[in-house]
Amino acid sequence: MAPGWPGCCWTLACGCSEVDRPDRKLRRQRGKSDPIDAEAAARAVLAGTATALPKRRDGIVEAIRVLRSVRASAIKARTAAINQLKALLVTAPAGLREPLEGCSTAQQVTACARLRPVEGQLADPVQATKAALRAAARRIQALQAEIQRADQRLATLVAMAAPRTMAVFAIGVDHAGQLLTTAGDNPQRLRGEASFAHLCGTAPIPASSGRTNRHRLHRGGDRDANRALHLAVVVRMRHCPRTRAYVERRTKDGLSKPEIMRCVKRYLAREVYHALVADLEALHAT
Repeated sequence: MAPGWPGCCWTLACGCSEVDRPDRKLRRQRGKSDPIDAEAAARAVLAGTATALPKRRDGIVEAIRVLRSVRASAIKARTAAINQLKALLVTAPAGLREPLEGCSTAQQVTACARLRPVEGQLADPVQATKAALRAAARRIQALQAEIQRADQRLATLVAMAAPRTMAVFAIGVDHAGQLLTTAGDNPQRLRGEASFAHLCGTAPIPASSGRTNRHRLHRGGDRDANRALHLAVVVRMRHCPRTRAYVERRTKDGLSKPEIMRCVKRYLAREVYHALVADLEALHAT
């Protein structure tokens, strides 16, 4: 049995079942090691508490996942390079700093990439700063080109894999790619729209007390899928007439904005589930 690995998305595939991480209380009592985790996973499978099917890794959804992974790391590296460039500009000599004050980030990157330091005079802080700014700017440009290539590839693959999902209002390439990655290549993993909502962290959890009757969002599930649905809900609440009418009606009923967003996310999860299942079934049919 393969050992697990640390992290909030810790899972362990046991044969035909997927086992979630051990209970936190049990982990605190028994400790953590690879043998302990393997034994806990085996006990969960034998007891029948672990019934989820593991994701397949042999289809187009897996291709989308790996491309998204590289794209995410490139975006993170680009952000770090931009922050470094701006920090260098803050402490740069006045002759380099002042012409770039008030310029946008793109303009600063373009200007810094055109700098020409004198290699034989790098002991001079001005020339050394020019070399550093040029290196950081060209790194940003290379990462930007890498991100654009990844976006083009993902746009082609996602449009091929999930045309119905992308037709859902406010679901774009990035959101559809994330929801496909969460669902996996095998649609039989999704036993129903309620389980998909639970997987995305949009299932309503009772949070009532006394005469107060309310629900809250499930704080587990795939946080990236939850974020994709949340951003789609934000767009819908601004631009979708049907959602705007719903928000207005529920506001008159006395619901707060977070409660209304919880309801809209749940409805969106149901709509996305049916579109995803149709797309995945069509892929397997072909």
